[in-house]
Amino acid sequence: MKKVKTCIFPVAGLGSRFLPATKSIPKEMLVVVDKPLIQYAVEEAKAAGIERFIFVTSQGKSAIEDHFDSSPTLETILKKRGKDQELQALEGLRLEPGQAIYIRQHAPLGLGHAVLCAEALVNEEAFAVILADDLVLSREPCLKQMLNAYQKEQGNMVGVMDVPYDQTHRYGILKISKEEGQKVYADGVFEKPDIQKAPSRVAIIGRYVLKKEIFHHLHKQHPGAGGEIQLTDALQKMIPEKPLCGFRYSGQRFDCGTKEGWLEANIAFAASCPELRLNLKTVLGKYSF
Repeated sequence: MKKVKTCIFPVAGLGSRFLPATKSIPKEMLVVVDKPLIQYAVEEAKAAGIERFIFVTSQGKSAIEDHFDSSPTLETILKKRGKDQELQALEGLRLEPGQAIYIRQHAPLGLGHAVLCAEALVNEEAFAVILADDLVLSREPCLKQMLNAYQKEQGNMVGVMDVPYDQTHRYGILKISKEEGQKVYADGVFEKPDIQKAPSRVAIIGRYVLKKEIFHHLHKQHPGAGGEIQLTDALQKMIPEKPLCGFRYSGQRFDCGTKEGWLEANIAFAASCPELRLNLKTVLGKYSF
């Protein structure tokens, strides 16, 4: 298996759950402790060996591009003031020329359509996809875990977790055919099924390693749930020819597309930081619940 070098970041969503905050800033720029969600996603991809970063954006998302660009004025000021740690942090997030590519999704037609927008830019036989509002706290970055496990696979891989049956309507759910350690193999995938129709509790989160052939199926895909072109529908079409493997990663996932998930992520990431842990306990102790 050749190395997976490219990752797509679909960042065109409106972020309506966080209005009015997301009226002027992209939801992917919402901060967890001290970094925006999209930076966590890019750092995870870098740690997994990704070399090309494709951002599928929409109108009003220029802050994402600016975030990964150089800022000469700010960097000069920090250097003059001896703010070496802050300067190093800025230099660490910068993407080199040619590494970052920004393209537009002109209409909100779903995740499958967002991935399809990047087709002309993917040259390898397989590529990764990260959804920035699915934030994973783990010792080893989630995508790195997946790519290590993907080496022996011949099809598509998705990050999965077990959810309660009363939450299956929020996820793509796998119909499991067999399990091998952290891997589960599916002979079906269903987009947001009702509790009565859910074939399992194994839910897809926002991490994917996909064969390039998926573009062929996305081109032919009709709108599915919500009137959108669903990535899960294309995965289902590929199962006879390309196996679908779910990978139960090690770590805790936070749905930062919701206020509750974003708040919990801030608490969890602050608790994992030695500099903030004691202060966090003191602050939370001031409030009664």
